[in-house]
Amino acid sequence: MSTTIEHSAFADLDRQKRLLNPVFKGEINPHGRFGFRGELAIKFAVALADEARPPELLAQQIISVAEPEAPKIGFFSCYLLSFGYLESLVEVLADSLDPTGKYFIYCNNIDFSKRYHLEYKGIPFYILPLDEATVYNELLDLFGLERNDLKKLDTAGKINRIAESALQYSSVFPEISYADCLAGMGPVRDPGENRPV
Repeated sequence: MSTTIEHSAFADLDRQKRLLNPVFKGEINPHGRFGFRGELAIKFAVALADEARPPELLAQQIISVAEPEAPKIGFFSCYLLSFGYLESLVEVLADSLDPTGKYFIYCNNIDFSKRYHLEYKGIPFYILPLDEATVYNELLDLFGLERNDLKKLDTAGKINRIAESALQYSSVFPEISYADCLAGMGPVRDPGENRPV
């Protein structure tokens, strides 16, 4: 039996219209595992009249999966412009995260030489730096996946392969508290800086 988003752990986020610009949103393997690749609205902009405005805060470059009929998202990865947005992200995902899940948050303003593991509101997170690269490429490197092997797969197959590695990932990063990570983060950089107009 195929899994639709209504029967996945993404259902509430989809109903709230938070799942944006999907590169992929559907079943990723024969067992009904559901995957999403795209963006998540963390904070909506105030709408004026009928004007549709982009969200004030976004989690970008999401790659995420949930097992069939599972109430929680088992694997979630994304890019945040600032580590400081983690609190708002967790508020949005509060009912969708599990203490046994694997969650990888790439941030623009974390020291590029550092990687951390932290627990926030009972949920474990891997916190990693990201500047010019992509979450997709960083995950391949983190999990030791060969790009040439993934090239042969379609989008669903790529998400599934990354998810398999993520769910088995057990490397140990230095522990840090949320407060210490917040205190040590750098300024939020302008994503449009130094780009041609």
